[in-house]
Amino acid sequence: MMGTPAAPTFTRAAVAPGILGAIVLLAGAALFGDESYIIIRYAVSILALIITVFVIQAKSWWWLLGLVPIAVLWNPIVIIPLEGQGWESAQYIAALVFIIAGIRTKVPVKHA
Repeated sequence: MMGTPAAPTFTRAAVAPGILGAIVLLAGAALFGDESYIIIRYAVSILALIITVFVIQAKSWWWLLGLVPIAVLWNPIVIIPLEGQGWESAQYIAALVFIIAGIRTKVPVKHA
């Protein structure tokens, strides 16, 4: 016997910005040292802040430990001069944080 399906209790709203952020970071690895890297900085910091909003809505506070530093380090306004192997490794670590935080964040749905 089929009935009306139950309304979902959560969404995974952070998945799309998480995957997009990872793609931007991985593509940005080719632009190290180039002036156009500023575009990567804007995109990464904005996407980190978008995911941060979803993480706060989901009350998954511990993801802030990864997302806030990403938003600060890739911030295009007050640039923190980082370079070398550590900065390149940070690109990949940040991409992993984006993907995992995006998949694991469950934002509750508010039913009217």
